[in-house]
Amino acid sequence: MTLLVILVLVVLLCLAVPIGLAVAISSMVPSLASDSFTFSGVFILRSMLGGVNQTTLLAIPLFVMAGIIMAKGNVSRKLFEVFAYMIGKRTAGIPCAVVITCLFFGAISGSAPATVAAVGSMAIPFMLELGYDKKFAVALVAVSGGLGVIIPPSIPFILYAQASGASVSDLFIAGVIPGFIIAFILMGYSYLYCKVNGEDKNSVEKVVGRLRSNSFLSVLKESIWALLTPVIILGCIYSGITSPTEAACIAVFYALFISIFVYKTLKPGDFWSICLETVRTYAPVMFILAASVAFSRILTLLDVTTSISSWLAGDFTNRTVILIVINFIILLVGMVMDTTPAIMILTPILLPAAQIFGVDPIHFGIMMVVNLAIGFVTPPIGVNLFVASSLSDVPVMQLARKAAPMIVLFLAALLLITFCPQVSLCLVSK
Repeated sequence: MTLLVILVLVVLLCLAVPIGLAVAISSMVPSLASDSFTFSGVFILRSMLGGVNQTTLLAIPLFVMAGIIMAKGNVSRKLFEVFAYMIGKRTAGIPCAVVITCLFFGAISGSAPATVAAVGSMAIPFMLELGYDKKFAVALVAVSGGLGVIIPPSIPFILYAQASGASVSDLFIAGVIPGFIIAFILMGYSYLYCKVNGEDKNSVEKVVGRLRSNSFLSVLKESIWALLTPVIILGCIYSGITSPTEAACIAVFYALFISIFVYKTLKPGDFWSICLETVRTYAPVMFILAASVAFSRILTLLDVTTSISSWLAGDFTNRTVILIVINFIILLVGMVMDTTPAIMILTPILLPAAQIFGVDPIHFGIMMVVNLAIGFVTPPIGVNLFVASSLSDVPVMQLARKAAPMIVLFLAALLLITFCPQVSLCLVSK
């Protein structure tokens, strides 16, 4: 029966059936194939509805909406200007400012594609104006956009918490240091790239000089509202003042306030289109999430999780080997499957096997999300690559080749995070 369920899922995915629908149909296979199977179609529907009927999940559409408001409100430009002002004249200052902007915008939107779209639409033309290689500029934004799901708040962290029962707040805290490490690695690569390939210093100094014609206080005054966004969101969560869901609600109202009344880049009439875009973005995720809940329960009834855990524990007795195998599986799935179904399907299968070897659920969640962040910039799915390509007209495969060295560094960071658990857990109170 297990093989039949997996076969049906694989066939449906190969036929390009939408992932949520493919998972839902696969969940119904056992009840259709055998009258003795207790989990009927009615229970599957109840599982789907019950699985998404949770307050925690409200944080996802709210963070999506906050990110859309910030993107349309041109907040990414305000962030970029203050970082370009501070480090723009240094070697690789502008590329490093792009990475830092992605880091901060990721702490607002919680989404990698949203980070690429918001920062890339502003930063790519700016870097081209300064003479940077087009493929390098686009690839840097695509890879740096992956920070959007690692640095908190992160939508995949919320999904993983839903699938594993782990604390959302602990996951958010655990993602801080890995996110900064990867950002510093990308900035280091940018520095070496610019050292080897050179920069148009005259253009950089001219543009940054124009920016610096204003005092730092005036630039900071313009950008302070944007810079405070992640501070307010994360401060409320980490201080215990609010839950992640309540913080997401605060993020929406704060984003609306600064975009309409402070920066005046949005009008009240724009809110309807923002709501529509939020629904279009979140509705497919919600359906996939509901179907994945039912699918994970089917796997549990079929004893798949226990079987796979026993197989991994029986065939692999070394903790290092099992972690490499689990990383390889997640990385492979992340290359061909979207983040939401990958988390909801793989977590109940692989987490029990990892826990046999003493892997902390919070540490495992960081490993999984970093793996899937790499999947955002690896073909054939590579959502970040497609978003960046649409912004620049650079073919996806050319972007993938240019991004390859950065992906290798991302993998090196993944190994560090995997085999040094304290990188993730040192800030989490136990």
